[in-house]
Amino acid sequence: MILRAKHHFVIYPFFKWYSRRIVRRNFQEVVYNGDFKDKGLPILLISNHTTWWDGFWAMVLNLDIFRRKFHFMMLEEQLRRHRYFNYSGGFSVKKGARSAAESIAYCAELLSEPGNLVLLFPQGVLTSVHQRQPSFQKGVERILSQVQHDVQVIFAAHLTDYLSHKKPTLYIYYEEYLLNDYSLQCLEEGYRNFLNRCTDQQSRLTE
Repeated sequence: MILRAKHHFVIYPFFKWYSRRIVRRNFQEVVYNGDFKDKGLPILLISNHTTWWDGFWAMVLNLDIFRRKFHFMMLEEQLRRHRYFNYSGGFSVKKGARSAAESIAYCAELLSEPGNLVLLFPQGVLTSVHQRQPSFQKGVERILSQVQHDVQVIFAAHLTDYLSHKKPTLYIYYEEYLLNDYSLQCLEEGYRNFLNRCTDQQSRLTE
C-alpha cells in the first residue's frame, strides 16, 4: 500500500516557508525564464533531477508562478525515512513492486483536480547537470495515459551560475509542452529539446 500525500496544517506551511528561506539564503537571486498561461487546469511539472535542491526549487517555482497545491512522487524507502515530506505533499512509489501501479493511478487521480500540481522526475535517478540527453522511465507515459481530464504539462530546468558573485544565481526555465502526444518518445524528445535550448541560452550569459 502506498503512502498517500498529506498536507499537514503546520508542516506544509512550514515547508513552503522553509523552501523560500533556504533558497534566499543560499543563492544570489532567482531568475525565471518562461511564459505560463494559467488555464485553470492541474499541472504535471516535469523536471531534470540533478541535485538535492530540486524539490525546494520546484516548490519556489510553484509558489511564485503556478500557485497550486504541491505534490511530488518520492521513493518509498526515502519517504518512510523522512516522513515529514509525506506531510508536505509527498507520496510514495516503489520501483518494481506491485504497488507501483497504485502509485501511478494515484498520481493520475491527483491530476484530475484543477488545484493540484504534481512534480515528477521522469529520469528516476539523480544525473549530472551536464547531461543534455536525459532518459525517461515509462512511469510518466503511464500516468498521462490514465489522466481522464485536461492537464497542463510543464517542463522545468534548473541551472546555476556564479559569474562575479560569491553565491550562485539560480535560473529556472519553464515551458508548456503543447503536443497532444504523450508517448514516452515524444515527451523525452520534447524535454531534451527544451533542455538544450535552456543550456544554450545559459551559455550566453555575461556580466
